Amino acid sequence: MRLAAALLVAACATLAALAPAQAAGQATLEIISSTGVHAFTVELATNDAERARGLMFRKELPEGQGMLFDFEHDQPVAFWMHDTYISLDMIFIGGDGRIVRIADNTQPLSDRLIPSGAPARAVLEVIAGTARKLGIAPGDRVAGSIFGNGR
Repeated sequence: MRLAAALLVAACATLAALAPAQAAGQATLEIISSTGVHAFTVELATNDAERARGLMFRKELPEGQGMLFDFEHDQPVAFWMHDTYISLDMIFIGGDGRIVRIADNTQPLSDRLIPSGAPARAVLEVIAGTARKLGIAPGDRVAGSIFGNGR
């Protein structure tokens, strides 16, 4: 009986590790661009485990939603698409809320590194094509709890 219970617990833990995980918190942020103000509901990835998992194993990401990776201070960062099934736009954001780089239409399941190109405080991942569709560009401002009002 104990062995069966232990195997059941181990199997559940394995399934939980393979299932798409959600970050602990949510927030709303806005990107202020030449085409207007664009609001996003984002999951917050604020610790190493959440940042490492990111959007891995997800099969979809609705428009207007994303994940914000907060590194707490500006630093060079690089991402990859390992075990990420959907193409994303990665928006690298400096601590002042200014977009420093956009990597658009990233290749799913790739281990190629995608660098920030400049120190970044945070990275916003949204569904591929979002930046182009909304006219979001480097230099645009992001407003939200970690960036202030962005204006």
